[in-house]
Formats: sequence, structure tokens, C-alpha cells
Amino acid sequence: MKDYQTDPFKGTFGSLENLADKISDVLSCPVTIEDHNHRLLAYSTHEDGTDPARIATIIGRRVPEKVVNSLWKDGVIPKLQESDDPVRVTSIQKVGLGDRVAVSIRKNSEVLGYIWVLEVEKKLSLDEMEMLKLAAVSAKSQLLQMQIGTKKKEENRQELFWKMLTGNLPKEELILEKLHELNILPVLPASVFILQLQEEISPSLEKDILYIAAVNQKINVLLSAADSNQMLMLASPVGKEPSLDLAKSFVESFFTHMKERFSVSEVKAAYGSLVTSFSQVEKSYKEASTVLAVQEKLGGETLSLNGYHELGIYQFLDSIYEKQQRQGYQNEMLAKLQNYDRLHKTELYHTLETYLTLDENLNKAAEVLHIHMNTLLYRLKRISEITNIDLKSPHQKIMIYLDFKLNRIF
Repeated sequence: MKDYQTDPFKGTFGSLENLADKISDVLSCPVTIEDHNHRLLAYSTHEDGTDPARIATIIGRRVPEKVVNSLWKDGVIPKLQESDDPVRVTSIQKVGLGDRVAVSIRKNSEVLGYIWVLEVEKKLSLDEMEMLKLAAVSAKSQLLQMQIGTKKKEENRQELFWKMLTGNLPKEELILEKLHELNILPVLPASVFILQLQEEISPSLEKDILYIAAVNQKINVLLSAADSNQMLMLASPVGKEPSLDLAKSFVESFFTHMKERFSVSEVKAAYGSLVTSFSQVEKSYKEASTVLAVQEKLGGETLSLNGYHELGIYQFLDSIYEKQQRQGYQNEMLAKLQNYDRLHKTELYHTLETYLTLDENLNKAAEVLHIHMNTLLYRLKRISEITNIDLKSPHQKIMIYLDFKLNRIF
């Protein structure tokens, strides 16, 4: 029987791999050590028992997303983030997870990583659970050593990212050289993502956002920077699906997980075109900013438009507006409606905008306007009489629709 009166994890082990083997020897169970984003740092190497989740983690060098999601749903990760006591995890067969015990590696309230002990042939005793806490203390020293110099590296990465975003580093060869110096794998194609919150992004919130991105595993974040209430990321889609589908999927899951895991809602997201060279990052950033501007000014249906490629005609509104300004253009039909509304206290302008925005769906338009279908039909008839707009003419409707959006934006 092992002697639990002393701490077998005191001293130095040279590497996390050696520490993982030591923990495995002491507890007679397979062990893995992860960072706070569930990336594999080390695992014990001389045991037979394991399970599919551990095998997938070792092969992929990170915990599979479906496993992380299950651990969140079962409340395991929230418990680990709140306490330094070990947490027993019962088997979750649907994701290949066997029985195990986990403990967080902490520096005060900050979670640096996790130790996972797989209970294959035995259950850890209370004494062994206490030993696992001692192992977490030893692992903390190792992880803190790994963090030395990380802050300076991060500052250098952010400086490089801002230069790329603002076009102050236009030469591809120089960018590749800088990425190499910072040990960043230059993966392409890539896109600039902007994640906008209502509140200013604090260091802890920045960590939460990057955690979601890392665990999601649909994108690989190369560079990131927080700017007021925006999180900027240069990321490359990862997976067999089309790249733009992966980008959209990441955004949709990001909304859900920020709300469920960190109680953060009212998030906007945008991403630019996928670029095939790092000298084009500024272009992708401007496109993502354009998407956010459209969302901010138009709201409604545009909030679901996250990718620049989804904007359609909205991509060209700036150019159309500039041409209209040069020519002194005014849509006289819409001006008539606005004047009529002012004189008669009606809402014909808003009625027509809603009707066209909803693709001329009478039922939806009546519902949104909170009026009866007959009232809507009467209003549309009056609109045609006042303005001579032909609502059966696609050419007129397209121009009127664009002018509605231009009026709203500019």
C-alpha cells in the first residue's frame, strides 16, 4: 500500500510528461494534463487501460468538441472552474467518455489547466483524491514556468496583427518572416472575424472568448486582439466542410456558447472574405467592418448576415450612394410618401418598406405591422395611387428597396 503521508510530487520533474507518469504511478491510473483551453499538454505513457475520448484527445492533441460540450452540459467544467477540489465524472458513453476524476490546476482564481485521471480498473479513494490535489499544485509550478515570456510574446503578436489589419505591413515575405519568429504556423486561407459585445472586453472576457474559439474546433485562431468592445481574430477554417460553412457554423455556436456558459448575450459577429495571402488581411478586416456597419444601421434581418459574401447588394450601397450624391438624385416617389405621411399622420412609407423587406409576403407584413390583411391591401393600393409606383414592376421595386436601405443607412 502506498504511503500517503508525504507528498510524492514535491521537487522538479523536468517536464509535464514526467509529472504525468509520476501521477499515474502513484494513483495506478492513466493520466492526461491539459491547458485551460483543453489542449493536451502531457499524458502518461505506460498503461493499457483507456477509453475512446482519451485516445481521440491524444491523437488530436486536444479534447474533442463533443466531449467538452457534454462536460459543460453535465456541469463538470463549471464545478472545476469554481473549486480546486477534485470532481468525479461518471461515464458519458455517447461521447466515449469513461469514469474519471478531474482537478483544476489553479493560480488563485485563474484556471491554468486540468488533470484527468481515468478510473479503468479502480476508483480513487478519498486519500488518493487528496493526493491529486497535491499533484495539481506541482503542475501549477510547471505551467507557470511555461508562461514565462508569454505576455511579451502576446504583445508582439498583437502588434503584428494590428500592422496587418491597418495595411502597415504590405509585403507578404516580411509578414511570413514575422510569423515564423513568433512560432505561428502560416495557415491559409484565413479570414478576419469581429466579435462585438455590448460591454468593453476585459482580460477575463477576452480569455472566455478565445476559450470558445479554441474549443469550437471549426476555426484555428492565428492572431487575436481586443479593441474596446470588439474581439478581432485572424482565423483559418478547419474541417472537411466548405470553409465559409465552417465560418458560419462557428459564429452560430459562438452566440450559443457565450450565452450558455458565460451569460453573455447581445453579441454581433462578422467576418470578411477568405484571403489567400496575409497581405490581404486589411481587405478582409474592412469587409468584416462593413458587415457590422450594415447590422448596426439596418438591424432586423441583417443581424443574421455575418459573412461579407452574404451581404449581396448591401456590399455596393456605399458606391450607389456616392453616385446618387454626385448626381443630386432623389427618389421622388418615396419623397411623396413621406410628405403624405406628414400631412395625414399615416404610415405608408413604413408600410411599403416593411412589405418589400419581407419579400412581398402579405401575411408576414400584416403581422409585423400589427394590422389586418385588408388594411394592408388598402394601404398598398393608396401607395400606388399617390406615387404611381407599379408594385408589379421588378425594376421599380428593386430601386425603391435600395433607396429605403440607403435612406436608413445614410
